[in-house]
Amino acid sequence: MNPSAAGEIGDYLKHGDYSVAVRRTLDYCLDTGDDALIENAVNWSREYHVNENSKSAKPIPDNFISEAESILQQASKIQSGISYQTKPLISAEKISKTYSGGGFSLKPINVSVNTGNVLGVVGENGNGKTTLLRCLAGQLALDNGEIKYHLLQKPDAYAVKNHIAFIPQRIPKWYGLLKDNLHFSASIAGVYGEKNNLMVNFMLERLNLSSYAHLTWNQISSGYRTRFEIARILLQKPRLLILDEPLANLDINAQQTILTDLIFMAKGAHNPMGIILSSQQLHEVEKVADTVIFIKQGNCLYSSNDRAEKITSNAVEFETAAGRESIIELFGAENIELQFNGGFYTIISTALSAQEIIGKMIAAQIAITYFRDITYSTKRFF
Repeated sequence: MNPSAAGEIGDYLKHGDYSVAVRRTLDYCLDTGDDALIENAVNWSREYHVNENSKSAKPIPDNFISEAESILQQASKIQSGISYQTKPLISAEKISKTYSGGGFSLKPINVSVNTGNVLGVVGENGNGKTTLLRCLAGQLALDNGEIKYHLLQKPDAYAVKNHIAFIPQRIPKWYGLLKDNLHFSASIAGVYGEKNNLMVNFMLERLNLSSYAHLTWNQISSGYRTRFEIARILLQKPRLLILDEPLANLDINAQQTILTDLIFMAKGAHNPMGIILSSQQLHEVEKVADTVIFIKQGNCLYSSNDRAEKITSNAVEFETAAGRESIIELFGAENIELQFNGGFYTIISTALSAQEIIGKMIAAQIAITYFRDITYSTKRFF
């Protein structure tokens, strides 16, 4: 994160976007590596979360902004000399996997991820997303192809396991208190003593888990179990984080928050990492992923990297009370294909852009309650 991020955080504070400002400030301070400053930011964040999570939330304290400005000023001085270079992390060339029992096979596929990058893998259930992720994580032996782990000199099974963190959709049950598990996870990564306490407290605040720190598995929801698992893994500083359907157990508000938080941390100087995630939440993934691939029946049918070659028409989906006939009449002889799935219309056109399509409907006073340009979205392939 570069020093200009302080100005961005300042804008969040100015406009009352306090939650994102707190999260970004914590990231900003973590990148400095200054323990005293990190602790100061954690304490400041804790006061905010106590107020936010209380049943009778109070107005933001008068010193909240001034403390934030002081923290950001200190962090900016240290941040001026901190940066990281993007490096290749993993590349897979024509990897494939066939299951002897069920007959399913993952066809040859190529993927690559650098530090700070996010690869989104989308597709319906049972089409190969988890198989691909487990192959990349080194959990499944390949039938063909090769995976290169560019930061590992000797990529044996042990080195790969410590290099890559894999979070499955069904998180294994853990025992004891949430906070104790985090302390143990940090110690596995060689973080001990006061540094261990600091990093655990940081992660509790960063993922808004402090009020759950002394609870057990049975006392928290599936969504918070997902947050806990992410916190536990991040304390081990993986270089590549692989998540299988991480949004499945999160509510709609938490989905985008978790994704954007992971992106912020992936691009941070503290532990720049790559992220690979699978999901059926197309819109959320496409908002944050650098590359999106679509898998169907084991085949990679689409990658956003080569979209210019494969996409030759524009596509929009929209919702309206207007009938099909009125829409067809509006566009007349224009070269469009109109589809209706019972909920949304889709117009595909080689002659009109998405803006022109919506413009014509607005000009004709057709009431639109929902509109999305899906020209380069994997939604076209579902």
